[in-house]
Amino acid sequence: MSITPLMPVYPRCGFRPVRGEHCHLIGEDGRRYLDFAAGIAVNLLGHSHPGLIGAIQRQAETLMHVSNLYGSPQGEKLAQRLVDLTFADTVFFTNSGAEAVECAIKTVRAYHQHGGDEGRFEIITFKNAFHGRTMATISASNQDKMHKGFMPLLAGFKYVDFDDLEGAKAAIGPSTAGFLVEPVQGEGGIRPASDAFMKGLRALADEHGLLLALDEVQCGVARSGTFYAYEQYGIEPDVLATAKGLGGGFPIGACLATEKAARGMVIGTHGSTYGGNPLAMAAGEAVLDAVANDEFLAHVRVTSERLRSRLEQFIGNYPDLFELVRGKGLMLGVKMKMETRGFVAHLRDNHQLLTVAAGDNTLRLVPPLVIGDAEIDEFFEKLSAGAASYDVPETVQ
Repeated sequence: MSITPLMPVYPRCGFRPVRGEHCHLIGEDGRRYLDFAAGIAVNLLGHSHPGLIGAIQRQAETLMHVSNLYGSPQGEKLAQRLVDLTFADTVFFTNSGAEAVECAIKTVRAYHQHGGDEGRFEIITFKNAFHGRTMATISASNQDKMHKGFMPLLAGFKYVDFDDLEGAKAAIGPSTAGFLVEPVQGEGGIRPASDAFMKGLRALADEHGLLLALDEVQCGVARSGTFYAYEQYGIEPDVLATAKGLGGGFPIGACLATEKAARGMVIGTHGSTYGGNPLAMAAGEAVLDAVANDEFLAHVRVTSERLRSRLEQFIGNYPDLFELVRGKGLMLGVKMKMETRGFVAHLRDNHQLLTVAAGDNTLRLVPPLVIGDAEIDEFFEKLSAGAASYDVPETVQ
């Protein structure tokens, strides 16, 4: 038998973390790593946050799972908080970001088809997006590497260049049901949409009777410097998928919608056995207790500006390595002049700094939102040592 017990779908590296302390991970060998990956933008309160741990422990001692056959005081409470904090009137809880996007896709289609217009099913999405790994969410992406081996795709998606408002307008047809877009593309290279693009999509949706669905799985829950990134564009969506940071490390996702947009999501149309379980709801409550306030959001914005300004100064020292800095809040990308995975591995293996590679040759920085000056100083010490010791591949010299 040659296959590994863990199905070999990930190219796992040699680092094997066994413990976390605030903004650091500790490996099996006892070495400490500065974590600017945060479980790919998940551990927004870092590791071992007492409020999150306490909430999960208390709930685990009381009630973990009961299914959605019964009333859910825990789910109702967290849903009401999300409704109060956002554009939404109603919430469906899931276990992951992909499931939240699946729910968003179904909500957009059901809006039209429940209203009797069964010809509206097509959703316009944007190139280099990442919406998840289910059949619907890979179909919503134009990336061949995600499609290979899983054909045929789910029909009903049309791809347009990201941030191309005229392209989006031209793609609208009699079958169009709505748009699905990340306000900040994550896997696609930490690329924020322009104000004109987001406002334009909202206007097109209104003009043509379409729904605007946002994928804020990565950029949501305070990461962008506002509770959700759409707030920075001066618009409101009809549907929004959220996950990652919402549980601070515990698996939870949610699909948020207006009452109008959710008109087709009636009894029997959707479900999830684990979704909204009391343990997940306790984690979500603890996260909102920490981040859903002006003081914390201001901390994210100030910390982001400090990190970004130092990055912009720093990259000028290494013109052979780096091009530019982009992103929002503590979701920052450094575009490199080469494929980034080698540099990510170099930082990890030689300087105990954890980052994430993203598309468009981008070094992705998504640290815990609780970082401060000490972590930023340590980050630049490690990044500087890593850049100075990195052998630039000959192909880009």
